[in-house]
Amino acid sequence: MKAILKKEINLLFSSLIAYISMAVFFVVLSLNLFVFQGNILDSNYATLDTFFTLTPWILIFLIPAITMRTFADEKQSGTLEFLTTKPVTDLQIVLGKYLAALFLWTFTFIPTLIYFIAIKKLSLAEAPIDSGATYGSYIGLYFLGAVFVAIGVFASAITNNQIVAFLVGVFLCYLMYDAFFRISSLDIFQGKLDYFIQSIGLNAHYDSISRGVVDTRDIIYFLSVISLFLIGTRTALESRKW
Repeated sequence: MKAILKKEINLLFSSLIAYISMAVFFVVLSLNLFVFQGNILDSNYATLDTFFTLTPWILIFLIPAITMRTFADEKQSGTLEFLTTKPVTDLQIVLGKYLAALFLWTFTFIPTLIYFIAIKKLSLAEAPIDSGATYGSYIGLYFLGAVFVAIGVFASAITNNQIVAFLVGVFLCYLMYDAFFRISSLDIFQGKLDYFIQSIGLNAHYDSISRGVVDTRDIIYFLSVISLFLIGTRTALESRKW
């Protein structure tokens, strides 16, 4: 698995798409936080609410763009069959590719702490930034990205076309993040299944952690969703034997 992990990390960091995606990510965030109307500097409040609200929507497109080639490219080029002849299990292949993409997400995520440092330095002593809620939001954001990575890898495993993998990844990320929340707000579910339906989606657990209280139930939820999509990826990989 280590060889696969190393190979995938090298491929990801040699990909122009990865660097373009990361550049777009930081440019869009920086413009919205410090330049466009309603930016932090004009609001007179030491808060990163805009960052934590906007970032998930960017990641819905960013992460599938990064992960779309993980399996689809190997299927299209025929190298996947060669890889599966090596003394590695399907699970090791899946974990190697997932961890490589997760490493890239971590590499992208860590520099965003600069925003927190900048706002903390700019905030007034009598109106400091809420560090507890910010730390919780960062934890929630990291796990949210980790789930999107698992979804993106799964989407790439079920097709041999990178564009299709990207579109399926975007759809599934949106479905898991926002669709369940919107479905739960429909009148037919009010007072009945609304809370249950909402709790299936990522948004509810992301918001829960963002309040500054890291509930183990939310962490278990994120890990469970990651595991579910990784199991689905392994199943898709094993389907070649059926």
